[in-house]
Amino acid sequence: MVTVSPPKSEASASWAYALQLPNDPLAPRIARTTLRAVLTGHGMPQLADTAELLTSELVTNAYRHSTGPATLHLRALGSIRLRVSVWDANPHIPPPFGKSPGPLQPVPAEADGGRGLFLVCHYADAWGGYPLGDDLFGRGGKLLWCELGPRGAGQAAVA
Repeated sequence: MVTVSPPKSEASASWAYALQLPNDPLAPRIARTTLRAVLTGHGMPQLADTAELLTSELVTNAYRHSTGPATLHLRALGSIRLRVSVWDANPHIPPPFGKSPGPLQPVPAEADGGRGLFLVCHYADAWGGYPLGDDLFGRGGKLLWCELGPRGAGQAAVA
């Protein structure tokens, strides 16, 4: 098999990828593997560790709380920032995504869940979510997203 990849200098700083994910327990792992390949290919490996954590949490949330497929969107925001978005068919916007960014309340120790999206909000530079109305194809659902950039440039980073 022959793979053709342009040298880094020819790669565009503006790119986007979409990955369709079935409602399957392997979806988070496939999303992480794809994300790492995309970031490495576009010369952004410094974002991979944090981006993998955030992507894994968003895709896991879609798998656990939706009965249908999900879609992972990866988009470059210039040459050093990344936006990760995950669509799923469940229109419910979970906390803390259902409110404006601000001080986050800790998850109670006895809670069975709720820490994954808290991690996204903590480590992402920006985050949000919004419901999508039913369109011509009946997709509806919601989109949760987060953005991150390199360490040391005023952005959050995984310790």
